[in-house]
Amino acid sequence: MAADTTAARSIVKMKVDEDKIKTLSPHLLMAYSGEPGDTVQFAEYVERNIRLYQIRNLYALRPSAAASWIRRSLAESLRSRRPYSVNLLLGGYDTATHDPHLYWIDYLGTISEVPFAAHGYGSYFALSLLDRGPLEEGLATLKRCIDEVSKRLVVSPGNYKIKVVDKDGVREVEL
Repeated sequence: MAADTTAARSIVKMKVDEDKIKTLSPHLLMAYSGEPGDTVQFAEYVERNIRLYQIRNLYALRPSAAASWIRRSLAESLRSRRPYSVNLLLGGYDTATHDPHLYWIDYLGTISEVPFAAHGYGSYFALSLLDRGPLEEGLATLKRCIDEVSKRLVVSPGNYKIKVVDKDGVREVEL
């Protein structure tokens, strides 16, 4: 998973070192985008509730269960007076079945398990590369996506943070 490190509103950069990828459990990552206040509040809410589940039950949620709970939380907030304007990518490695999972979740509570995904303005460029490229070359394809977004997007984000989740857990990598 990769996310830019810029926190901006309209044409103003407010922060250039924002980590938009939360580690929810040893084998679960969540990347988020959307309104700055909503994203941080919802990401922390999800992080703490998934951790609470792990403490109460002595095991972590599997990626599919976490995705369903997050989708339900977004759908419930949509029907409240204070809906969250947050788009998410949830990636995880299921240690029981030894399968990787990636979920695309939008602010309306729509969920889809996908082989690749992107959110935001850069997704228009990245998805076209992901659609054509072999997914086995993960980091090389990701590097091409970042280069394409930097070249074509008028307001290029600059720096990116990249995290990988696999059977060994979560780790941060450099391109």
